[in-house]
Amino acid sequence: MPVIDNAIYVDGVRVESPTSLEEAYRLRQELHGFAWIGLYRPTPEEWDSVSREFDLHPLAVEDGSTGHQRAKVERYDRTLFVVLRPARYDDARERVEFGEVHLFVGHGFVISIRLAESPDLAAVRQRLESTPELLRLGSEAVLYAVLDRVVDDYEPVIAGIENDIDEIEDQLFGDANDEFLSRRIYELYGEAAAFGRAVHPLIGMIERLRRGYEKFDVDLELRRHMRDVLDNVTRVSERVQASQALLDKALTVHSALVARHHTEVSMRQDEQVKKISGWAAIIFAPSLIAGIYGMNFDDMPELHWPWGYPMAIGMMLAFAGGLYAIFRARKWL
Repeated sequence: MPVIDNAIYVDGVRVESPTSLEEAYRLRQELHGFAWIGLYRPTPEEWDSVSREFDLHPLAVEDGSTGHQRAKVERYDRTLFVVLRPARYDDARERVEFGEVHLFVGHGFVISIRLAESPDLAAVRQRLESTPELLRLGSEAVLYAVLDRVVDDYEPVIAGIENDIDEIEDQLFGDANDEFLSRRIYELYGEAAAFGRAVHPLIGMIERLRRGYEKFDVDLELRRHMRDVLDNVTRVSERVQASQALLDKALTVHSALVARHHTEVSMRQDEQVKKISGWAAIIFAPSLIAGIYGMNFDDMPELHWPWGYPMAIGMMLAFAGGLYAIFRARKWL
């Protein structure tokens, strides 16, 4: 069902749980409370209903009904449209999985729309309902609580990335010739970059919200809570940037180590080629002499000379010994 949870809150306490959008609209007016309407991939009819009831801006509705939005905050009169990109880390596959949640926050209402399974807004709702002094602050308190949950969920993601970086560093200096290491580093760098695109905009988003505190008379305690969220997301953002820098350096170092290894292999191969070439030359000289005297021409006086055979053997030994001495002197052998 697209409608996940509807609630009407009065003075920080849940007083009604409407079963339909129309009932939520009616009870909100009658009880003079604020409504938190939770939707999951709403239908066009539900979009039309909530946009008319809360006078949502058409551009915000268009963006809200379209998935794969970047993290952002936009203000339309007194209504905020917020897009958040919650994340979780699949350590086995070294992948960051992203969700998407849209929030419409206005005077007397919050509309939360999940386009993926995360985050668990039911846990956020339970937390707020257990602290009525916070929920009493209204729709801005819901925005804070959702932001806080999303940022808290970023902590295990960056911790998982950092853990994999540690493994890469151990592997880098333990077995730098692993043919899959470059691919692992490159893919993890891409995951860290994608995660950074979800995290970094939150800093500017919260700063933009803070600039409106005075104008929209945001409660002092809520301002303090939002400052804590800003501190947390700034810390996560810095860790993401550090992880990207480490992965970039790891890829550079791995490339250098692989190049050095290939150079060393090439040099060893060159040494082997020298040795093989040297021995081939040593063997070639006696073979050449033996080949000449093995042609058995009639006009070869050495064949009938008593010292012909010792001469041939001596030439073979002399050539072989001379080449051996030369190659040894040049460290080819």
